[in-house]
Amino acid sequence: MLSLLFKIMSKVPLRINYALGSFATWTLHSVARYRRKVVESNISSSFPEKTPDEIRRITRDFYRFLGDYFVETIAMATMSRDEMRRRMRFENVEEVDAMLAEGRDVSLMLGHYCNWEWCSSIPLHMTSPCRAMQIYHPLSNKDADKAFRMLRGRFGATSVAMVDTLRAIVATRRDGIPGITGYIADQAPLYESVRLFVDFLNHDTPVLTGAEKISRRIGAAMFYCDMRRERRGHYVCRFVAMTPDASKEEPFAMTRLYWQLLEQSIRRQPELWLWSHRRWKRTREEMFRLLGEEAALRNLSSL
Repeated sequence: MLSLLFKIMSKVPLRINYALGSFATWTLHSVARYRRKVVESNISSSFPEKTPDEIRRITRDFYRFLGDYFVETIAMATMSRDEMRRRMRFENVEEVDAMLAEGRDVSLMLGHYCNWEWCSSIPLHMTSPCRAMQIYHPLSNKDADKAFRMLRGRFGATSVAMVDTLRAIVATRRDGIPGITGYIADQAPLYESVRLFVDFLNHDTPVLTGAEKISRRIGAAMFYCDMRRERRGHYVCRFVAMTPDASKEEPFAMTRLYWQLLEQSIRRQPELWLWSHRRWKRTREEMFRLLGEEAALRNLSSL
């Protein structure tokens, strides 16, 4: 049902949906004040050097972008391949292609930044044979989960549940096809899963390390997806090489590098990150209190 609704809504010209999205955004920001305290707290604590006026501007622009993000995501339901290629461009594709041509698996590291959903159009730009996968958390609502898998699969990528990641990659390798796998890795991990804290946007931040662990295990080449917004409805993603072989890097080196690169992207266009989630709700102190010092230290000593 939701998939059908998305398809119907996507038939409306984008400029009209943008207008409707702008009204909805104004309602969320100024009337309902949807997560305003969380957003303002996250932004002000991340940029202590910015003035109150600058914080208010970033907050306002974030809500405007959030409305555009929803409109653009729904537009994927019927958007043509040619239009997607015009609106979502990729740079340094040849370096990724070269790795795939050598039969190497490729890991792409993304954040909830710009319109990350449109990165599912990557298969449109690859010339070497490969199987494109994107790792995600299945939604509890089955209809919503089906709808988003439909959107993300329209341009050739396959959605793989996080728990099935390694199994899917092994199956791809068994078929003799190199895989290109996208990881959105800026979510907050459960305390039991925390293996590393990094300094990120002025916060001591617990981070996920599963993407690096899998990439090291299969010797994947790793790239960061450095996205930027050129104008409304038009994005560019540059593939930034992190390593040609993750298995040869020091443990946690690629995870630390990912967070450094993500921070650089956010500082360039801060309104384009997903500030409405409680990214810093888990702390090192709380982890040690809940798990106990011995268990917490054991977690932080292994990948």
